[in-house]
Amino acid sequence: MLANYHTHTTRCQHAKGEDKAYVEQAIQNGMKVLGFSDHCPWIYGDGFVSGTRMLPSQLDDYFRSLEQLRREYADDITIYIGFEAEYIPELMERQNRLLRDYPVDYMILGQHFTAREPYSEYTGFETDSEEKLVKYIDTILEGLETGKYSYVAHPDLMNYIGPEEIYRKHFARLCTYLKEKDIPVEINMLGNMQGRHYPSALFLRIAQETGNKAIIGCDAHDPWSLNDTAQQQACRKLAESFGLPLVAFLPGLGEK
Repeated sequence: MLANYHTHTTRCQHAKGEDKAYVEQAIQNGMKVLGFSDHCPWIYGDGFVSGTRMLPSQLDDYFRSLEQLRREYADDITIYIGFEAEYIPELMERQNRLLRDYPVDYMILGQHFTAREPYSEYTGFETDSEEKLVKYIDTILEGLETGKYSYVAHPDLMNYIGPEEIYRKHFARLCTYLKEKDIPVEINMLGNMQGRHYPSALFLRIAQETGNKAIIGCDAHDPWSLNDTAQQQACRKLAESFGLPLVAFLPGLGEK
């Protein structure tokens, strides 16, 4: 892998390892680009505190640490600073204001919920509800239309277990949109490594039929996964088995 844009830090409350260790493992792996995209904080407005994402109070430390590492390792790797976030329409204005004065390089869309926490269940839970599937796809498409997000993290996260024709109908809408916008589908290394329901063979088959490109996202929650060549090769073989050409760098986020 020459680049990874899906990298977390301990600030999300479910990753481990120092920021510097992520950078050093990426360099050891031979990566030219490392994008940090920790789970973006929200301003909920009612005192709710999420246990699975960065807190607003940690933003200064996030940028201070990563900007220092960007300078320190400038001769070895290009570092981008971004976020992974859901698209939750009613919270977007507050999030935009929160991030307004920070030099955010990019965002990736990870639709873990289709409404604000704690009033929406995790989209990775099994469901046979077409209504929930439609909401998931529609929310992603609406978010992508804003132009805010560079690509979709684990686009097949929605764990729909109903009829295959319903799955195909709605995920084909997503794959067609991504094809039209030349946005690659992510093959999520963490999900593949842990035997989760994603990457989904059915989703990748739809992507193949649609003519999509793909990108490997480590979804790194520890530094060592950035240097796990066996898992990276497994994802590469998965892309090859479905005839999905791999993209090394995202547009505008390549080597400097």
